[in-house]
Amino acid sequence: MSYELYYWPTIQGRGEFVRLALEEAGADYIDVARESEGLAVMIRMMDHVERPPFAPPFLKDGETIIGQTAAILLYLGARHDLAPKDPAGGLWTHQIQLTIADIVAEAHDTHHPVAISLYYEDQKAEALRRAKEFRDNRIPKFLDWFETILARNPTGDGHLVGRTLTYVDLSLFQLVEGLTYAFPKATKRALKDTPRVASLHAAVAKRPRIKTYLASPRRISFNEEGIFRRYPELDR
Repeated sequence: MSYELYYWPTIQGRGEFVRLALEEAGADYIDVARESEGLAVMIRMMDHVERPPFAPPFLKDGETIIGQTAAILLYLGARHDLAPKDPAGGLWTHQIQLTIADIVAEAHDTHHPVAISLYYEDQKAEALRRAKEFRDNRIPKFLDWFETILARNPTGDGHLVGRTLTYVDLSLFQLVEGLTYAFPKATKRALKDTPRVASLHAAVAKRPRIKTYLASPRRISFNEEGIFRRYPELDR
Protein backbone atom coordinates (compact mmCIF):
# COMPACT_ATOMS: atom_id res chain seq x y z
CA MET A 1 0.00 0.00 0.00
CA SER A 2 1.34 3.45 -0.94
CA TYR A 3 1.89 6.16 1.60
CA GLU A 4 -0.26 9.21 1.01
CA LEU A 5 1.51 12.53 1.58
CA TYR A 6 -0.68 15.57 1.98
CA TYR A 7 0.90 18.96 1.41
CA TRP A 8 0.42 22.09 -0.67
CA PRO A 9 1.07 21.28 -4.34
CA THR A 10 3.11 24.32 -5.42
CA ILE A 11 5.73 24.74 -2.69
CA GLN A 12 8.49 22.71 -1.09
CA GLY A 13 7.82 24.01 2.42
CA ARG A 14 7.79 21.63 5.35
CA GLY A 15 6.54 18.83 3.14
CA GLU A 16 9.89 18.66 1.37
CA PHE A 17 11.57 17.23 4.46
CA VAL A 18 9.13 14.33 4.25
CA ARG A 19 9.51 13.94 0.49
CA LEU A 20 13.27 13.60 0.83
CA ALA A 21 12.90 10.79 3.37
CA LEU A 22 10.39 8.96 1.19
CA GLU A 23 12.61 9.35 -1.87
CA GLU A 24 15.75 8.16 -0.09
CA ALA A 25 13.84 5.16 1.29
CA GLY A 26 12.57 4.25 -2.18
CA ALA A 27 9.09 4.22 -0.67
CA ASP A 28 5.97 4.03 -2.79
CA TYR A 29 4.00 7.22 -2.12
CA ILE A 30 1.41 9.52 -3.63
CA ASP A 31 1.80 13.29 -3.33
CA VAL A 32 -1.95 13.63 -3.06
CA ALA A 33 -2.49 17.37 -3.53
CA ARG A 34 -0.53 17.28 -6.79
CA GLU A 35 -2.98 14.77 -8.22
CA SER A 36 -6.17 15.76 -10.04
CA GLU A 37 -8.63 17.11 -7.43
CA GLY A 38 -6.03 16.26 -4.82
CA LEU A 39 -6.17 19.61 -3.05
CA ALA A 40 -9.89 19.16 -2.43
CA VAL A 41 -9.21 15.66 -1.10
CA MET A 42 -6.64 17.09 1.32
CA ILE A 43 -9.06 19.72 2.61
CA ARG A 44 -11.81 17.13 3.08
CA MET A 45 -9.42 14.95 5.04
CA MET A 46 -8.63 17.81 7.40
CA ASP A 47 -12.32 18.64 7.79
CA HIS A 48 -13.60 15.17 8.53
CA VAL A 49 -11.06 12.82 10.12
CA GLU A 50 -11.53 12.06 13.80
CA ARG A 51 -8.06 13.32 14.75
CA PRO A 52 -7.46 16.18 12.31
CA PRO A 53 -3.93 17.49 11.75
CA PHE A 54 -3.55 21.20 12.48
CA ALA A 55 -2.04 21.84 9.04
CA PRO A 56 -0.20 20.03 6.25
CA PRO A 57 2.03 18.15 5.93
CA PHE A 58 0.47 14.96 7.15
CA LEU A 59 1.00 11.37 6.12
CA LYS A 60 -1.54 8.59 5.79
CA ASP A 61 -0.36 5.00 6.14
CA GLY A 62 -3.38 2.74 5.96
CA GLU A 63 -5.62 3.92 8.78
CA THR A 64 -2.83 5.83 10.52
CA ILE A 65 -2.60 9.60 10.01
CA ILE A 66 0.46 11.47 11.31
CA GLY A 67 0.78 15.25 11.34
CA GLN A 68 3.78 17.50 12.04
CA THR A 69 6.99 17.08 10.04
CA ALA A 70 9.12 15.85 12.93
CA ALA A 71 6.51 13.26 13.95
CA ILE A 72 6.17 12.02 10.37
CA LEU A 73 9.93 11.60 10.10
CA LEU A 74 10.05 9.83 13.47
CA TYR A 75 7.49 7.39 12.07
CA LEU A 76 9.24 6.89 8.73
CA GLY A 77 12.71 6.69 10.24
CA ALA A 78 11.80 3.67 12.32
CA ARG A 79 10.28 1.87 9.33
CA HIS A 80 12.90 2.58 6.68
CA ASP A 81 16.23 2.36 8.50
CA LEU A 82 16.57 6.14 8.56
CA ALA A 83 17.03 6.34 12.34
CA PRO A 84 18.86 4.39 15.05
CA LYS A 85 16.93 1.48 16.49
CA ASP A 86 17.96 2.06 20.11
CA PRO A 87 15.64 4.40 22.08
CA ALA A 88 18.39 6.84 23.06
CA GLY A 89 19.58 7.17 19.47
CA GLY A 90 16.05 7.60 18.20
CA LEU A 91 15.34 10.30 20.75
CA TRP A 92 18.57 12.14 19.89
CA THR A 93 17.69 12.03 16.20
CA HIS A 94 14.24 13.41 16.96
CA GLN A 95 15.78 16.19 19.04
CA ILE A 96 17.97 17.26 16.12
CA GLN A 97 14.94 17.31 13.83
CA LEU A 98 13.02 19.50 16.26
CA THR A 99 15.95 21.91 16.31
CA ILE A 100 15.91 22.01 12.51
CA ALA A 101 12.21 22.84 12.78
CA ASP A 102 13.14 25.78 15.03
CA ILE A 103 15.43 27.40 12.46
CA VAL A 104 12.96 26.68 9.66
CA ALA A 105 10.35 28.64 11.62
CA GLU A 106 12.81 31.47 12.17
CA ALA A 107 13.62 31.56 8.46
CA HIS A 108 9.92 31.93 7.69
CA ASP A 109 9.59 34.74 10.21
CA THR A 110 12.22 36.84 8.43
CA HIS A 111 9.68 37.68 5.75
CA HIS A 112 6.58 37.49 7.96
CA PRO A 113 7.75 38.86 11.33
CA VAL A 114 4.47 40.54 12.27
CA ALA A 115 1.68 38.28 11.00
CA ILE A 116 1.23 35.42 8.54
CA SER A 117 -2.03 37.03 7.43
CA LEU A 118 -0.22 40.14 6.17
CA TYR A 119 1.64 40.40 2.88
CA TYR A 120 5.41 40.75 2.98
CA GLU A 121 5.03 44.25 1.54
CA ASP A 122 2.97 45.21 4.61
CA GLN A 123 5.80 44.37 7.01
CA LYS A 124 8.98 45.14 5.10
CA ALA A 125 10.46 47.45 7.71
CA GLU A 126 10.08 44.80 10.40
CA ALA A 127 11.38 42.13 8.01
CA LEU A 128 14.55 44.09 7.39
CA ARG A 129 15.28 44.20 11.13
CA ARG A 130 14.36 40.55 11.67
CA ALA A 131 16.43 39.37 8.71
CA LYS A 132 19.54 41.19 9.93
CA GLU A 133 19.39 39.35 13.26
CA PHE A 134 18.78 36.07 11.45
CA ARG A 135 21.69 36.60 9.03
CA ASP A 136 24.20 37.88 11.54
CA ASN A 137 23.44 35.69 14.53
CA ARG A 138 20.91 32.92 14.07
CA ILE A 139 22.19 31.24 10.89
CA PRO A 140 25.76 31.05 12.28
CA LYS A 141 24.56 29.87 15.69
CA PHE A 142 22.43 27.03 14.33
CA LEU A 143 24.96 25.88 11.72
CA ASP A 144 27.70 25.94 14.35
CA TRP A 145 25.57 23.61 16.52
CA PHE A 146 25.21 21.17 13.63
CA GLU A 147 28.95 21.47 12.98
CA THR A 148 29.61 20.59 16.63
CA ILE A 149 27.38 17.52 16.42
CA LEU A 150 29.20 16.32 13.30
CA ALA A 151 32.57 16.87 14.98
CA ARG A 152 31.53 15.04 18.14
CA ASN A 153 29.87 12.07 16.46
CA PRO A 154 32.16 9.31 17.72
CA THR A 155 31.83 7.26 14.54
CA GLY A 156 33.22 10.14 12.49
CA ASP A 157 31.62 9.20 9.19
CA GLY A 158 30.21 12.57 8.28
CA HIS A 159 26.71 11.90 9.61
CA LEU A 160 24.86 13.65 12.39
CA VAL A 161 23.93 10.37 14.09
CA GLY A 162 25.81 7.08 13.89
CA ARG A 163 27.65 5.66 10.88
CA THR A 164 24.86 5.70 8.32
CA LEU A 165 22.46 8.22 6.86
CA THR A 166 19.45 9.22 8.94
CA TYR A 167 16.52 11.45 8.20
CA VAL A 168 18.18 14.37 9.96
CA ASP A 169 21.05 14.28 7.45
CA LEU A 170 18.43 14.70 4.75
CA SER A 171 16.75 17.48 6.69
CA LEU A 172 20.00 19.34 7.24
CA PHE A 173 20.63 19.08 3.50
CA GLN A 174 17.23 20.65 2.84
CA LEU A 175 17.83 23.36 5.41
CA VAL A 176 21.09 24.35 3.71
CA GLU A 177 19.34 24.26 0.34
CA GLY A 178 16.66 26.61 1.61
CA LEU A 179 19.05 28.99 3.34
CA THR A 180 21.24 29.11 0.25
CA TYR A 181 18.21 30.07 -1.84
CA ALA A 182 16.86 32.70 0.55
CA PHE A 183 20.11 34.10 1.95
CA PRO A 184 22.89 33.16 -0.49
CA LYS A 185 25.39 35.72 0.78
CA ALA A 186 24.86 35.07 4.48
CA THR A 187 24.76 31.30 4.05
CA LYS A 188 27.95 31.25 2.01
CA ARG A 189 29.69 33.13 4.82
CA ALA A 190 28.35 30.77 7.47
CA LEU A 191 29.29 27.63 5.53
CA LYS A 192 32.91 28.79 5.34
CA ASP A 193 33.01 28.39 9.11
CA THR A 194 31.13 25.08 9.11
CA PRO A 195 32.93 22.83 6.61
CA ARG A 196 31.43 19.61 7.96
CA VAL A 197 27.93 20.92 7.35
CA ALA A 198 28.95 21.92 3.83
CA SER A 199 30.43 18.46 3.21
CA LEU A 200 27.31 16.67 4.46
CA HIS A 201 25.17 18.83 2.18
CA ALA A 202 27.33 17.92 -0.81
CA ALA A 203 27.35 14.23 0.08
CA VAL A 204 23.56 14.01 0.37
CA ALA A 205 23.13 15.69 -3.01
CA LYS A 206 25.23 12.91 -4.59
CA ARG A 207 23.25 10.00 -3.16
CA PRO A 208 21.75 8.14 -6.13
CA ARG A 209 18.08 8.38 -5.19
CA ILE A 210 18.37 11.97 -4.01
CA LYS A 211 20.31 13.00 -7.11
CA THR A 212 17.63 11.45 -9.31
CA TYR A 213 14.88 13.12 -7.31
CA LEU A 214 16.48 16.56 -7.45
CA ALA A 215 16.68 16.34 -11.25
CA SER A 216 13.07 15.16 -11.59
CA PRO A 217 9.80 17.11 -11.90
CA ARG A 218 8.83 15.74 -8.49
CA ARG A 219 11.19 18.31 -6.96
CA ILE A 220 9.30 21.60 -6.83
CA SER A 221 11.46 24.66 -7.38
CA PHE A 222 11.93 27.20 -4.61
CA ASN A 223 9.63 30.19 -4.99
CA GLU A 224 8.32 33.19 -3.09
CA GLU A 225 5.30 31.36 -1.72
CA GLY A 226 7.14 28.90 0.50
CA ILE A 227 9.11 29.08 3.73
CA PHE A 228 12.41 30.04 2.10
CA ARG A 229 11.92 33.17 -0.01
CA ARG A 230 14.53 35.22 -1.82
CA TYR A 231 14.13 38.91 -1.23
CA PRO A 232 17.51 40.48 -2.12
CA GLU A 233 17.03 43.35 0.30
CA LEU A 234 16.97 40.86 3.20
CA ASP A 235 20.34 39.32 2.30
CA ARG A 236 23.33 41.65 2.70
